[in-house]
Amino acid sequence: MQELSNVDSVLDQMAHGLEQLFRQKQVTAPLIIGIRTGGVWIAEALQRRLNVTEPCGVLDISFYRDDFERIGLNPQVQPSALPVDTENRHILLVDDVIMSGRTIRAAMNEIFDYGRPAGITLAALVDLGSRELPIQPDLVGRRLALAEGQRVKLLGPEPLRLEVRERGASKRGLQR
Repeated sequence: MQELSNVDSVLDQMAHGLEQLFRQKQVTAPLIIGIRTGGVWIAEALQRRLNVTEPCGVLDISFYRDDFERIGLNPQVQPSALPVDTENRHILLVDDVIMSGRTIRAAMNEIFDYGRPAGITLAALVDLGSRELPIQPDLVGRRLALAEGQRVKLLGPEPLRLEVRERGASKRGLQR
């Protein structure tokens, strides 16, 4: 199994990659939006590294999920909060872990309910690579291959830490 041993250094690499990507796309003032909860923590960390002074937006995509009727209401649903208008803004959408692509699809649906952005750049700390939808991040911190029965979970916000969890076994922590 691949390990993510230092979340801070991965975030530094991601910020550098985003700076280059934004230069290529000629994006000067992205609106950073994190998907609750881990994506918000990563978005805030990237916001500091990119020296973006505008507050981060927060999305809770619970009502936009395509499996909402099957899984029911998450008891911890909280409102989304976007600090500014998304119309014609370039958005940096951030999630902690991308797997199937369904969370990202839900997040984009919600963003478009707020307005039509000029563009969306997608960044994820971890890519597990098991897509069900044709959604790919523009920038990924690390790609991980997990064994069957394992999952990765971001814990935080301070310190940020990844855990690979095995059903019925102990947890392996990966510190910032």
